[in-house]
Amino acid sequence: MRRRSIVAVMMAGVLMSGCATRVPKPANVAPGTPHVSFVLMFGDRDNADTEFACESEPRTDCVLPASRTDAQSFSDIHVYYHGVGAETRYEGTLSIGYLQAAQSHVSRTNVTVMKKEGITNQSVIGIVTSKPGTYPVTWTMTATDVSTGQTLPVNQTIQVTVK
Repeated sequence: MRRRSIVAVMMAGVLMSGCATRVPKPANVAPGTPHVSFVLMFGDRDNADTEFACESEPRTDCVLPASRTDAQSFSDIHVYYHGVGAETRYEGTLSIGYLQAAQSHVSRTNVTVMKKEGITNQSVIGIVTSKPGTYPVTWTMTATDVSTGQTLPVNQTIQVTVK
């Protein structure tokens, strides 16, 4: 009886691990180089992570459904900050142009990746605009190796199409 319970728990763990958002592995990034990766999901008010839109690697077109009067579309962008092998501090802004607002959503980023962790994440959930078009998502920040004080720019822009 106990053996069945253990097997059942192991099977549940394996099945659930396939449902988790996978951290994209960056292509052509040298070890020790600070970088940001992402996964963009969308859904409804109950779960903004229902459907996959795109990710940083492999890079594909990012397409989201526009919000409608009778059905708002929600999105969840998972941002992963990769460390350099030492404590790494990311500072700057994340601008998300496709969110419903008078202006794009801009947030300050001040994230530290601890040496033993290697990666830290941040998620932003919001309502997708009702206006079809192409909108930028832009990271404008620096990454600092806390042990050496060396600072490098980490800038990236992706285009998100709202249909």
